[in-house]
Amino acid sequence: MPYEPPTHTVERSIRATTGARTVAGVDEVGRGAWAGPVTVCAAITGLRRPPEGLTDSKLLTPRRRAELEPVLRNWVTAYALGDASPQEIDDLGMTAALRLAAVRALEGLPVRPDAVILDGKHDYLGVPWTVRTVIKGDQSCIAVAAASVIAKVHRDRLMAELGAASEDCGDFAFDANAGYPSPVHRAALEERGPTAHHRLSWSYLDGLPRWQHLKKVRISAEAAALESGGQLGFEF
Repeated sequence: MPYEPPTHTVERSIRATTGARTVAGVDEVGRGAWAGPVTVCAAITGLRRPPEGLTDSKLLTPRRRAELEPVLRNWVTAYALGDASPQEIDDLGMTAALRLAAVRALEGLPVRPDAVILDGKHDYLGVPWTVRTVIKGDQSCIAVAAASVIAKVHRDRLMAELGAASEDCGDFAFDANAGYPSPVHRAALEERGPTAHHRLSWSYLDGLPRWQHLKKVRISAEAAALESGGQLGFEF
């Protein structure tokens, strides 16, 4: 299906209106998964022309993503990845976990960006970062699109390696579903229950009577304060 390639329009606007010299694009992957971390990539691209075919990772086939990802890693000015673990997601909630992963990524860059283009409509970063949220930014903004591909390939690879390396995870087909809902994943959960890599505060446990007693109730005061602030309010 044809799509418009991403541009530097938003980055140019930010530079013109704020005086920012270094702008990072930020995107996440793994937010709706039942298992594994949520991963955020921060990428700085400057205003150079991107590699051919760059767009939102979800619009690319797995093969094309795998081909494009090493090209992007060598093409971007800089990039860094940040994860928040399933345990951190359970303890903090998704809003705070996303912020934690994003800050880890941004602080992993060799230079601190003056501004951030954040995919979506919700600013889960907040102060002290200067943030421009862009709905479908992973399709329209070059730096965010680059971040989306790098993050997706990194997390998919991590989940496949996890499934191959751990006997506890072999039946869950993480190499195929990356920890997201799937019939094989659900069947394995019903039979074996969640592993140490599953998110135990997620509502999928409500549909697994045998394992409902493992569901975790979030008790973090910081997380409760963030969630009640209405920054995201995700429900799963």
